[in-house]
Amino acid sequence: MHRYRSHTCGDLRLSHVGETTRLSGWVHRVRDHGGLLFIDLRDHYGITQCVIDPDSDAFALAETVRSEWCIRIDGEVKKRTDETINPDLATGDVEIFIREMEILGSAKELPLPVFGELEYPEEVRLKYRFLDLRRDKLHNNIILRSKVVADLRQRMWDIGFNEFQTPIITASSPEGARDFLVPSRLHPGKFYALPQAPQQFKQLIMVSGFDKYFQIAPCFRDEDPRADRSPTDFYQLDVEMSFVTQQDIFDTMEPVLAGCFEAFGGGRPVNRNWPQIPYKDAMLWYGTDKPDTRNPIKMKVVSEHFAGSGFAIFARLLEQPGTEIRAIPAPKGGSRKFCDRMNKFAQDEGLPGMGYIFWRKTDDGGMEAAGPLAKNIGPERTEAIRQRLGLEVGDAAFFLGGKPKTFERVAAKARDIIGVELGHTDQARFEFAWVVDFPIFERDEETGEIDFEHNPFSMPQGGMDALGGDPLEVRGYQYDLTCNGHEILSGAVRNHQPDIMYKAFEIAGYGKDEVDRQFAGMVTAFQYGAPPHGGCAAGIDRMVMLLADEINIREVMMFPMNQRAEDLMMGAPSEPSAAQLRELHLRLNLPES
Repeated sequence: MHRYRSHTCGDLRLSHVGETTRLSGWVHRVRDHGGLLFIDLRDHYGITQCVIDPDSDAFALAETVRSEWCIRIDGEVKKRTDETINPDLATGDVEIFIREMEILGSAKELPLPVFGELEYPEEVRLKYRFLDLRRDKLHNNIILRSKVVADLRQRMWDIGFNEFQTPIITASSPEGARDFLVPSRLHPGKFYALPQAPQQFKQLIMVSGFDKYFQIAPCFRDEDPRADRSPTDFYQLDVEMSFVTQQDIFDTMEPVLAGCFEAFGGGRPVNRNWPQIPYKDAMLWYGTDKPDTRNPIKMKVVSEHFAGSGFAIFARLLEQPGTEIRAIPAPKGGSRKFCDRMNKFAQDEGLPGMGYIFWRKTDDGGMEAAGPLAKNIGPERTEAIRQRLGLEVGDAAFFLGGKPKTFERVAAKARDIIGVELGHTDQARFEFAWVVDFPIFERDEETGEIDFEHNPFSMPQGGMDALGGDPLEVRGYQYDLTCNGHEILSGAVRNHQPDIMYKAFEIAGYGKDEVDRQFAGMVTAFQYGAPPHGGCAAGIDRMVMLLADEINIREVMMFPMNQRAEDLMMGAPSEPSAAQLRELHLRLNLPES
């Protein structure tokens, strides 16, 4: 018999009754039933109930074991009595009568429980992540992640893509986030960078003639953490293709991602034929470029109904250029209690408040508009607003005003809350949508300077001709994919023509010399017959987070950092030794504490 096991803790069935078996694993829990000891033994594959009585030579040893001790047991497989069968366990028809036991690894008093799914402080969970990972839910999340990665990899191979690995140590590149820099020992005073993404390398792979590339790629960005974003590193399904249009990329990725979500989504419906929503419309309707399209509510501009009205705050606001009043319809939200709660939400988010109107039935069976705004603007305007929004008795509408960028974030969150609380958002499904036609440039409101708003490597729609007009009107062949209010993919058709690239960077204030210096490899390669190409990257961590129905990305990462970008288990970041600093020719200049 094998030194540690003849079967796993998930193997044994009625067909094994009467056999002698050897199992190794962790003590999930111990129960004393009047002299009989029951030990639930757990390994990666499952749980098996083991029983020992005082007649066994191993009983004295069994009495010493505690939760999470690692043990080996030998024993006989027996059928459970009908009343003790556990239908929740794959091994629930049988149990092992222990004849021999060996302690493989004892455990100190546990800093957090493994049995059950009790809430525990995240800092403790991350410090003892090796214990946290033994808990069923987290363990299953990590296995789900492994299966999703394997599934995506196989789907890409099946449609003719080849997997290539790109460098982990490279040059610093301005791609929207802070680099993690790596000092060079051989080149004092110079630094490598960990790649924010394989962006330039995968484009160079296309120039090299490989046509269809993918990679399960690690990416490193020194970012502020969010619930759906890691502050240090993440993994993405990185894709690039040659001789393709934007629609070709959509047609390639839709079946890959939809198929994966159908395979691992627990039977939740997945929409097909994903809509393509222009960025401008997404910001108008939803207040965000990553809308949750499960929620059918769309915002509408209602400025004309407040211009010159008795509601002085909005009327004066509209006299300023670039301002508007936007309404969020709230079907079934027509109670003062709900309206007041949403107004307080806006105040908690930093706005002065959120105006509202709600429509209620009158004593004579008619309808009337209620709320502070209704009193100020009068019945004619409120009726026009109701008809514009398609609302009825029992409905409400909320209003925000100003320059859109000042209120869109709050409006987007309010729309989400309204959709969920009033039952408009179908939460038991996955809903995908492409957001397209992103603007390439934006104007800094403080300096007035033009800079890139999104990916600088995107091909402008219209090519060089588009760059001769108003930069703020230039749209790129750039796109994001949203699912249930999360961005899970971003990509573009690339700007592969050097003259168009130089012109785009010139508009954003970057001279030719600076472009040549920062993107030397790519700019040089584009002068030697670069094919039209495009691609995307899908965030694997975020996909698994959605599939596992988690709201925190750390619940689907094996060894994540905490919110301060610290690894509490390994003690990173750590202070370098004096010898390391001397070898790298570095001296620390720390801020005063």
